Amino acid sequence: MNGGHQHRVFGKRAQEHILILASGDKVRHMTVRPWMAALAFCFVGVFSIGYLLATSYLVLRDDLIGATMARQARMQHDYEDRIAALRAQVDRITSRQLLDQQVVEDKVDKLMEQQMALTSRHGKLDNLLDRAESSGLTDKDSAPSLPAQSYAPAIKDKRASLGESGIEAIEKQLASGAPADATPDNTTLAYVPATETVGDRADRIFSKVTLSLKDVEQDQRNRVEQLTSDAGNAANAIESVLTRFKIPMPETASKQDRDDSAVGGPYVEPESNDDFNNSLIALDGALTRLEAVRGTAESLPFRNPAVGKEITSPFGNRRDPFLGRLALHSGIDFRFSPGEKIRPTAPGKVISAGWTGGYGNMVEIDHGNGISTRYGHMSQVLVTAGDTVDRKDVIGLAGSTGRSTGTHLHYEVRQNGRAVDPVYFMNAGLKLATYIK
Repeated sequence: MNGGHQHRVFGKRAQEHILILASGDKVRHMTVRPWMAALAFCFVGVFSIGYLLATSYLVLRDDLIGATMARQARMQHDYEDRIAALRAQVDRITSRQLLDQQVVEDKVDKLMEQQMALTSRHGKLDNLLDRAESSGLTDKDSAPSLPAQSYAPAIKDKRASLGESGIEAIEKQLASGAPADATPDNTTLAYVPATETVGDRADRIFSKVTLSLKDVEQDQRNRVEQLTSDAGNAANAIESVLTRFKIPMPETASKQDRDDSAVGGPYVEPESNDDFNNSLIALDGALTRLEAVRGTAESLPFRNPAVGKEITSPFGNRRDPFLGRLALHSGIDFRFSPGEKIRPTAPGKVISAGWTGGYGNMVEIDHGNGISTRYGHMSQVLVTAGDTVDRKDVIGLAGSTGRSTGTHLHYEVRQNGRAVDPVYFMNAGLKLATYIK
């Protein structure tokens, strides 16, 4: 059966392709199979595609490189813009922190000035309150006190540092809450929302503290004005009583009363001329005047020498118990028990102590301003002439010496050597009871 033989069932058989190669006397042949043809076609196709791609790369390489470089340049430009925007934002935040620090420091400086002023005023006021209390005008405990450190900022930490955590240091001094944070999105860097900053919070807090300090200052001012008025009224009341008894008023070291005939010096502006200091000066003058007239009143015999004792004979004309005829009784007699202690009605200097005629054992005390007191009929004298005595000192013991019908105290008040009714002094003492000790 040859190559042209036909198949009886499937028809004509496919012809095989034979590739014949001749070289001189040699002849070679090779049968070409279908898979060989397919393989050769694939190889040629792959080579053609590779060639086309290589050619396209060579042709488009410059464009691709240019596009890549342009994209990198755009990316670099975007990064540089973002870095510049973030740097500008950091600068704004730093500037804001510096401004907030300056605001805080300025506020702290002002508060410290107010605190120093109030502390200085409080020292002066405390001294004046002590004087007012000793004058019987006020109870020091009831006076409004200055919270010397309640609002005082810490001087040691006054300068907040903006180093590693400066803003936190400022916030710890002010209040809780965070300042305006940096905007995370650089697309909104051109506008920062107007949230509350440290400076704003400092303004609000320091305003409250300033108002509180002003309230304290106003309370002090009202207190000073009230004390000045009370001191003036008390001095007027005491002066009215002293004037009634023709007691000369004590001289105060007021500017008008000073002798300016031998003074001088360069003119220097006063240390302060604010209303509060003027009110303190006014209070000081009123207290000085009150202390002067009060001291005068306390040195005079306005008190009762025998509180609760029976008066056996008043001042004035009476029937003499020994002669039985009318006679002037120059004092008041108080019933005493034998040996009872006798105390003076005011401080003074003993000018006579011992036996004095009808007075028996008598002590006379000079109280100044031409006024003296006498204590007669004592059983024993416990002081000597020249002694200085106080109201609580015992000058003698009650008895019945001299022209006396029984144990009693003969009490006299003399003004410029003339006997006056002691009742007038004792009644005046009742009116002065709230002003003198």
